[in-house]
Amino acid sequence: MNAAGLRRGVRLGVDVGSVRVGVARCDPEGILATPVRTVARRRDGGDVAEIAAIAAEVGAMEVLVGLPRHLSGRQGESADAARGYAVRVAAAVAPLPVRLVDERLTTVSAHQALRASGRPGRRHREVVDQVAAVMIVEHALEVERRTGQPAGEPVGPGETVRGGTSQ
Repeated sequence: MNAAGLRRGVRLGVDVGSVRVGVARCDPEGILATPVRTVARRRDGGDVAEIAAIAAEVGAMEVLVGLPRHLSGRQGESADAARGYAVRVAAAVAPLPVRLVDERLTTVSAHQALRASGRPGRRHREVVDQVAAVMIVEHALEVERRTGQPAGEPVGPGETVRGGTSQ
């Protein structure tokens, strides 16, 4: 643990969308989260393989996948899709841990942050998923600082999701 009460190591954040996946990381001390890239979703699973390659490249200690809950806390189709994606990522990065982290409103907050920075709205799509991934990492780090425990829930390869398996 470092002075802030965090486990030492790089966390990789993943914001799952239907078309793109935003990827971000933090430094080994958990001080700064930064965007990495946006990965295009692919039917052949190449996007999951690319995320696994990024995790290896940055020496990630864990992967944090955003879980989009409704404001009420309920989970809908988007959460089921993110959970299924997290299971596929877990299989690709095993034995690296994968955790689902609450990401309510990260995309909305990412759009607001980009607007506030002066970035034209038509150019948000290029980076909004990365900014949302940064927010997922930042939230997870804050939860761990506050509680002394890793944020979210662990996901293992081969788990089933509501409506069937994740495959």
